[in-house]
Amino acid sequence: MYDRKTCKKFKTPVSFKNTAVAFKNKSDRELLLAYLIFSLTKSPFLVKFLSQAAKFTMAIGLPVKPLIKATVFKQFCGGEKKEEYLNVIGKLGRAAIGTILDYSVEGRQDEDVFENTQKGLLNIIEQARKNDNIPCACMKMTAIGSGDLLEKVTAGKTLSKVEKQAWEKLTARLERICKTACEAGKPIYIDAEESWVQGAIDRLAEQMMLKYNKKKAIVFTTLQLYRWDRIDYFKKLIAHARKHFYILGIKIVRGAYLEKERERARDLGYPSPVNSSKAATDDEYNRAINVFIDNINVTEICLGTHNESSCQLLMNCMAAKDIPNNHPHIYFSQLFGMSDNISYNLAQAGYNVSKYLPFGPVESTLPYLARRAEENTAIAGQMSKELEIIVKERKRRKTT
Repeated sequence: MYDRKTCKKFKTPVSFKNTAVAFKNKSDRELLLAYLIFSLTKSPFLVKFLSQAAKFTMAIGLPVKPLIKATVFKQFCGGEKKEEYLNVIGKLGRAAIGTILDYSVEGRQDEDVFENTQKGLLNIIEQARKNDNIPCACMKMTAIGSGDLLEKVTAGKTLSKVEKQAWEKLTARLERICKTACEAGKPIYIDAEESWVQGAIDRLAEQMMLKYNKKKAIVFTTLQLYRWDRIDYFKKLIAHARKHFYILGIKIVRGAYLEKERERARDLGYPSPVNSSKAATDDEYNRAINVFIDNINVTEICLGTHNESSCQLLMNCMAAKDIPNNHPHIYFSQLFGMSDNISYNLAQAGYNVSKYLPFGPVESTLPYLARRAEENTAIAGQMSKELEIIVKERKRRKTT
């Protein structure tokens, strides 16, 4: 077992403090824009106010779209049109960073929307098939099926005739998406969601992994390590993969619904499914890295994190076991517009790196942008860290 105490530290050609590498693709003007945005988003109150103001002004028809698109949308999204995000993908690709396209349109939930989302995902997979800079695709199960239906299945409740038909349509959409991904040879990441719908998502992902992951991991499920039960689940998945001779695909993240999980548990009077502290979540996350390293022959992983220590832990453990930097079972991933000091320095050192790149109409991506901003301000020190490295790079450029 290689953990933070036993894993030897090896010298690597990676320094997350190297801002010249981190921002080599940003002009002085783009760096200034990033500085202004992260300065504003340091304040949770200001983030909430600006998010609500943006939604309101767009809803009543005020001409603020150009301003939003030129600022926060540009920082965190790839564009509205294909030619816009293909340009971003190309820039990332020239830095040896892959792109995970994320069609971040959120809104009403009905069969027409689910069908259109399926078509959008199939289109992304087809783009990935033709573009080496797009290593995989990603999806949310609630984008192709009802959240209420997933909640009911997770709770083990009996479905009505109409609900059974809806469930069959959801599974058929997922089947088509995973089959297309398999035929294209491009993985599909299934995102984790709230605990009260996650049970159904887990079961569907397990079925797809068993079917399509025979030679390599095509279907990836996601573990949110702020949940205290996910390590045991991870170990069960590994045992199942070994028994049934398939490759387990796992993306690990810390988690995106912390306050919602705690609030619901408190309101409904059941034990909270999430850890009581960030330190406990950090420990669970790093335990998951250890579990993976000891089972790398049967597991492929995407390390979704902005945490430098977790990245360094995996790098150290890879070195300790003489695992090459570009091992095909290991990917590091960060959100577009954030943690460039991690992404670009890892990529330059030959590690497999990808960026999650949201795209879509400005109006439809506002809920995504608002949620990301609020989540990130809740991460202790994350906005300060982003600002710190931007300030460092701006000073470096002035002196050179």
